[in-house]
Amino acid sequence: MTPTESFAPFLQRLAAADLICEQQAARGLAPAQLVAVQAEDWGRLGNEASVWGCRWVACWGEDVADAIRISACFEHAGAYLVARTAVPRATPALPSHTPSYPGADRPERHLRDMLGVVFTDHPDARRWTRHQAWKDSEYPLRRDFPAAGRPPAQTPADHQYNFLPAHGSGVYEIPVGPVHAGVIEPGHFRFQAVGETVLNLEERLGYVHKGIEKIAEGRDAGGLARLAGRVSGDSTVAHAWAACMAMEKAARVEVPQRALWLRALMCERERVANHVGDIGAMLNDIAFAFGFIQFARLREQWQRVSREAFGHRFMMDCIVPGGVGVDLDERFISAMRDEADALRKQIGKLMAIVNDLPSVADRVRGAGVLKPEYAKALGCVGYVGRASGMNFDVRRDAPYPPYDRLKVAVPLHHYGDVNARARTRLEEIAASFDLIEALLAGLPAGPIRAGWGAPAPGAEGLGLVEGWRGEIMTFVRFGEDGRIARFFPRDPSWTTWPALELLIHDNIVPDFPVCNKSVNGSYSGHDL
Repeated sequence: MTPTESFAPFLQRLAAADLICEQQAARGLAPAQLVAVQAEDWGRLGNEASVWGCRWVACWGEDVADAIRISACFEHAGAYLVARTAVPRATPALPSHTPSYPGADRPERHLRDMLGVVFTDHPDARRWTRHQAWKDSEYPLRRDFPAAGRPPAQTPADHQYNFLPAHGSGVYEIPVGPVHAGVIEPGHFRFQAVGETVLNLEERLGYVHKGIEKIAEGRDAGGLARLAGRVSGDSTVAHAWAACMAMEKAARVEVPQRALWLRALMCERERVANHVGDIGAMLNDIAFAFGFIQFARLREQWQRVSREAFGHRFMMDCIVPGGVGVDLDERFISAMRDEADALRKQIGKLMAIVNDLPSVADRVRGAGVLKPEYAKALGCVGYVGRASGMNFDVRRDAPYPPYDRLKVAVPLHHYGDVNARARTRLEEIAASFDLIEALLAGLPAGPIRAGWGAPAPGAEGLGLVEGWRGEIMTFVRFGEDGRIARFFPRDPSWTTWPALELLIHDNIVPDFPVCNKSVNGSYSGHDL
């Protein structure tokens, strides 16, 4: 039974409950199926999906004619469903999915801030994305709002955001950020603690909001691929691949096999580089500087080979509509194979040292536990989800070329602590080495790029890629002249940032840096 076929009983359940107005053809959204739902039934749809055991993936909106079109994506056993409804532009109100899916909280607030859609039973009415950058009556993703905005001479401070007030004897607050001591991006963390024990953490993000969705409008396919590669710079390969996949489905472009294998090779190299760097950073956060320096060295050596082979340390702009922009010279095949073998051995030696240190174990075992039920409620993916028992990987469970021809090993742990997330990453590195070996051995000959033809106005596509943080979902719709009408990229960080708020409970304040790094959400990927 295929994943799509496994979704059939759920669709029958929705039809029996009169929740589906119409099941529509959606070639560009494959592997997802598309159904239309009445606006008043939107909340019931969310409840039914939750009862059935679907994972809530994302929601996005579009300003079309005199209506706001809303879409939500669900996943179950590797099958995807896109549900769609519409609300009047003048009075855009809709039941919320947040009561059924806590992970829908911030995405729905983002949609409200960007398009003015009111979710009638949403539990949190505070702004999320806007801060004070534009007026209450202005919505940047509506057609009549200029991409440059209407900025005031000075943006007012966001001092009226109502954080949860601290109560109780001995309870105090620790504000951290948005400007940090290091070179990380800006984000605000408001701790409530007694002594050194954290009682509550509340995040305030959105400080690097770039208007990605707005400035995508009107771009050509190549311009969108470059923009997608900058949604989150450490995931430039995965985001560009997801965007190009969505555009290629919409345009019905067949990507050459060699290009697909090179995309996967780049994506696995991106995965290894980030996991290696983060393991070193976790060691740095528990004051094991030797480990930090060694893993940073290994990451830099790995990225330098990427630069030699593909022209850029992060392989930025290497994935283009229709294929890839640079081929792999034959001399790098054996070099990359040897490099992977050498790195595997060096990581093994370093981890033998790390695992022999009780001081390391004391800081990571039992710290920052994300309970499996919390990970499920938030829809956590990637290493954060898999360290807490969420057994899902797009490459294996909804495979796309060339992973449909490869064996993908997916590590799984259940303890959900910092140690489990580190072990998951180490095992993912080992799995990526095996995939890199298979990709180099099986790399087909042939062209690396297909010709591009502008899709018809209204053509849409869905891209689903397993980035190094987890599942990336990208939606694209084309307008006139082959230009982009709507672009929505959902980074895995939308699910992992709220997970950080939960896993820090009852930990001590000094453990926050290593807990944070073990999750490592992207500010830029979230803030759009």
